[in-house]
Amino acid sequence: MSRVDRLRSTLPWSGRRIRFTSAGTLFVVGALAVGFAAINTGNNLLYLLLGGMLGATGVSGWLSERAIRGVEVSRRIPRGIPVGQEAAIRYAVHNARGAAALGLEIREGGLPGVAFVPRVAPGDTVPARSVNTFVRRGVYPLETVTLVTSFPFGFFRRERDLPLPGELVIWPRTDRQVAPPRAGAGRRVSQGAAPSRAAGPRGEFKGLRDYRDGDDARDIHWRSSARRTAPVIREYDRDASDTLWICLDLAADPGEVAEEAVEIAAGLAARATASGRRHALVAGDDVIGPAAGRGHLERVLECLARVDFAPGAAAPAPPVAPDACVLVGTRARPGPWADVRLAGRGGA
Repeated sequence: MSRVDRLRSTLPWSGRRIRFTSAGTLFVVGALAVGFAAINTGNNLLYLLLGGMLGATGVSGWLSERAIRGVEVSRRIPRGIPVGQEAAIRYAVHNARGAAALGLEIREGGLPGVAFVPRVAPGDTVPARSVNTFVRRGVYPLETVTLVTSFPFGFFRRERDLPLPGELVIWPRTDRQVAPPRAGAGRRVSQGAAPSRAAGPRGEFKGLRDYRDGDDARDIHWRSSARRTAPVIREYDRDASDTLWICLDLAADPGEVAEEAVEIAAGLAARATASGRRHALVAGDDVIGPAAGRGHLERVLECLARVDFAPGAAAPAPPVAPDACVLVGTRARPGPWADVRLAGRGGA
């Protein structure tokens, strides 16, 4: 899933800048030299040359302003971007004026990627994209899109800011190699009682229902879905005691070891998703309830992208007993945890 943020600039001169390029600086210096020579010699040809150079400078500034005036931009942001993978931010550039917009660049503060649009005809909308790669998880706020053009002669860089609020959510890595949870993690057997019934790893079949966001696509009942306009899902009575509860301990100094703990938690969630196992996450005050499927994994990864570590953070408080949970952190915590993964100590 993705979301579209759109905002038009309504003030004709707000957020505009003009800067000389290297070529423009040399051209203006040359015009000043020609003007100085014309004044000292009174040569009419030099005056004509000076007038032509000054006219070209003025026309360049006027045309560059026309190239970006009346241009509107929409931004389409991916729901989440994994660390280390290229991600495309897509734009739709619309020209609401009666003249073509030429040679447009789209830049955003803090992002290395640049989108380029060679031409947008009057009334037309043209797609563009910039490709960016992020090396750390987190939330990157986006505030302004900047239109830039050097049209027509490259003497100036005309810039226009368009307020366009949004954010990029960078998910942690899920490809860290993690061992499967210790036997018994997520499955409590008390007083020697037998575990609850389960018909295979997906549970006992209950019936069919309409598809909901976050359901596992492997549970789609294709024959029934073909007779309807919406997908139909097989519903199972999964054993709730077999849910993998992942508890991330946020009591740590921010840094590489803390980030490793986040990646271990993400790896456990991804492994559970790949096996079709229900899993849940506790990270500080955030609790992502038990579910399975790709949509649920994305909710877990978004939560992990937003967590902040602090040395005085409280211990995880899951809504189930600790002996049904996997504790992930940078140091041991007292309690009968079913499994403990410590970052920086071979805890993956």
